[in-house]
Amino acid sequence: MTTSASRSRAASLLGLLVLAVTTACTSSPTSAPTSVVTPTASATTSTSASPTSTATEIPITTVPPSAAPTPAALMAQGASGDQVRELQARLKQLSLFDATVDGVYADVTTTGVRGFQSNAGLATTGAVDQATWNALLAATRAPSAEELAGHLLPGPALMAAGSTGANVRDLQARLKQIGWWTGDVTNTYGPQTVEAVRGFQAKRAIPQTGEVDQRTRDRLYAMTRKPTSDELNNVKPKPAASGLTTAGLDPRCLTGRAMCVSKKTNKLTWVVDGVPIVRVDVRFGSQELPTREGAFSVFQKSRDHVSTIYHTSMPYAMFFSGGQAVHYSPDFAARGYSGASHGCINVRDLRTITWLFDQVQIGDAVIVYR
Repeated sequence: MTTSASRSRAASLLGLLVLAVTTACTSSPTSAPTSVVTPTASATTSTSASPTSTATEIPITTVPPSAAPTPAALMAQGASGDQVRELQARLKQLSLFDATVDGVYADVTTTGVRGFQSNAGLATTGAVDQATWNALLAATRAPSAEELAGHLLPGPALMAAGSTGANVRDLQARLKQIGWWTGDVTNTYGPQTVEAVRGFQAKRAIPQTGEVDQRTRDRLYAMTRKPTSDELNNVKPKPAASGLTTAGLDPRCLTGRAMCVSKKTNKLTWVVDGVPIVRVDVRFGSQELPTREGAFSVFQKSRDHVSTIYHTSMPYAMFFSGGQAVHYSPDFAARGYSGASHGCINVRDLRTITWLFDQVQIGDAVIVYR
């Protein structure tokens, strides 16, 4: 009886030990159970833990959304090459780039891109992404070859060294009208013609090839008139029918082409190669605003000029010294010598000054003497 009781008690203790071990194995080592299960009588006969005896919390991690990716740049500061040239040329069309097109993406290009992006409602990064490039293409036209080069390019030659014929003679006569040709005109496009054309081009920022392309021809024709038969055939002017002589003319007037102006006689004589062609009355500036004396040359012609200082009309003006010019004066025609100019040489014969304006060329001499 005693032995049987002892065995029963030992079995009961063994059941409790097994239950304790089983419960410890099913608990999370890092999470406390939400409830404690107290062993019951049935626990002595079962080695399985209750499925609701423990609860485990799983932490939830919130992952922030990633930032929007920056559009890839097609061009940015530091880039160079033909596509940058096109970019600069297109920005120049929109007045957003005022430097020389050079194909180098520097500060001024970045500033221009930012300006375009701001106007177009795009992100002002200063770098060209696809959206910026597409908008720029839509807002501009394809640049010309000259725009991409950043300077004027010569066109195909219409005349060049070795050319001959009437067109060359016309060219030389026109160059002579504006002081780029001296001596007789010829049919041959030689070294002198090359240098004369190159000088004309340089003065007007045209590519200095010494050849006549369409741009050079158009510019020359705009500045000259159709040569006369005498000019094309080197016919020297004949003395006027009135029998003008060189008596009283300053010796400096007797070489080349000159408006010879005498303050002593109040006369202007147009002289070509020592031959007096025509003579007209003139008047001069006042004592306060005298007409300058000396040897000058015509540097500008203006058919319908108006003084920017005195706001008076100066038709057929041929400037020779600063703002002083030979020109027609309606006041001189009306009042004669009772008035005076502001320093210019006034002519009152409208018909003669109109003719003379067409004869005088840039570079012709103006000799003013007593």
